[in-house]
Amino acid sequence: MFITRLISGIVLMVIIGALNVLGGLPLFGFITVISIIGMYELFGTAKLSMTAPAFVCYIAGILIDIVSLENTRQFLYVHFSMSRSFAINAIIGAAFILIMFIYVFTFPKYTTQQVTMFIFGLIYVALFLSCVMRVRYMPKGIYNVWLIYICAWGSDTCAYCVGRLIGKHHLPAGFHKLSPKKTIEGCVGGVVGSALIGLIFAIIVYKQAGTVAGITLACAVGALIGQVGDLAASAIKRNYEIKDYGKLIPGHGGIMDRFDSILFTAPVVFIILSLIIK
Repeated sequence: MFITRLISGIVLMVIIGALNVLGGLPLFGFITVISIIGMYELFGTAKLSMTAPAFVCYIAGILIDIVSLENTRQFLYVHFSMSRSFAINAIIGAAFILIMFIYVFTFPKYTTQQVTMFIFGLIYVALFLSCVMRVRYMPKGIYNVWLIYICAWGSDTCAYCVGRLIGKHHLPAGFHKLSPKKTIEGCVGGVVGSALIGLIFAIIVYKQAGTVAGITLACAVGALIGQVGDLAASAIKRNYEIKDYGKLIPGHGGIMDRFDSILFTAPVVFIILSLIIK
């Protein structure tokens, strides 16, 4: 099991590394595909993957990724004086209205909780993952996009190693139910380890003291929030009494099982970099 998980993880990192370097349409295609699969898996927990509202979310997710492309952003600004943020908000708003139309005209086929799941999935998966592309198109984005993975998978690796070596104190009761093997030492080690990796990264790429400090802080905050993202995905699985979201990635489960922390770290890194990098 461990060998399978390790090999599939390495293969996935090689693929992601190549796509991050290429950027453009290859990265767009990858993010769009995993967004759709991620929403499909999430809606599948409530047996809603192949419903009309779900397809509205899939189409809206594709449109959000198209708007996140740098060329599309420039096109919208030049020809329509429209910002990317406005376009994305319009897509989400239109999707919400269309889903509500379906909800009303097919009543009582869907419940309010199910409608909430669709809007939640669109924002949680498609919108948050689109931040990977938005970071990629920022200044030095070919390097900065790796901060997302440092905060998520770097933290996860450090937390696992520290937890295995010195982890003795389990998380408080509520958290312990979501992830029985996590320890306080492991969580702290994940945050510290991510910050140290971010510090080394920032010294190599930026050198300026202010930016180095900002990126180090970003990695620490991103790692902490990424751990919450991991627990949030586990909480959803516990609510629906499933072990994994899917079986697409050997040893890991589905897209939502592997990218759960990425969903949280991508928007955090995007927001912090927007504040510290001119």
